[in-house]
Amino acid sequence: MTQSKATILISLLILVSCTRQDHVLTVDSLNNLTDYNLEQTIVDGIRSKMDSQFSNEAHIVRNLSKGQRAIYVSSILESEVSNGGFNQFYFNSSGQFADLTEDAFSTIGAPQYANLVRRANLIYDSIKGDLKKYDDGTIENFSKSYDNNPLNALDSIFYALNRKEPLHKIKIKYIRNNIQEFVNE
Repeated sequence: MTQSKATILISLLILVSCTRQDHVLTVDSLNNLTDYNLEQTIVDGIRSKMDSQFSNEAHIVRNLSKGQRAIYVSSILESEVSNGGFNQFYFNSSGQFADLTEDAFSTIGAPQYANLVRRANLIYDSIKGDLKKYDDGTIENFSKSYDNNPLNALDSIFYALNRKEPLHKIKIKYIRNNIQEFVNE
């Protein structure tokens, strides 16, 4: 077996073992993961602590270590903004973590992202009352919530920043440099 095939096999075995209910993460198991799998394994480990309805998500996230919380919150924001912009982040349940975003990006060493989410939070706070009229559970009104929404301008800034300074790389660097914080053995 070649070394690259062995590395892939080890990563897959670690991923399979980490998707079990216990999600035991050791320094060795995390160090043996590829960068591609590392962040998702950390997020999956955090999610494994939540009930099936995610009704305890806020409690779990707010009680994580600062670094674990930063990785989880920044990953959720990145996923939401990449999929549907800042408007989607705030519109979905992920918006419950808006107050944690600036600190999350500062913690992982991403000051430009921290500044951007500070701006997004200020804009959202100023328009959230107006956006409530669109929150009726229909896709039509959700789509209308994008019309003349000042958050839209921040989406392109986020995308450009992510091309210049990929968020995934920043998070991986933080995890690798603080690996002990993510161990739960």
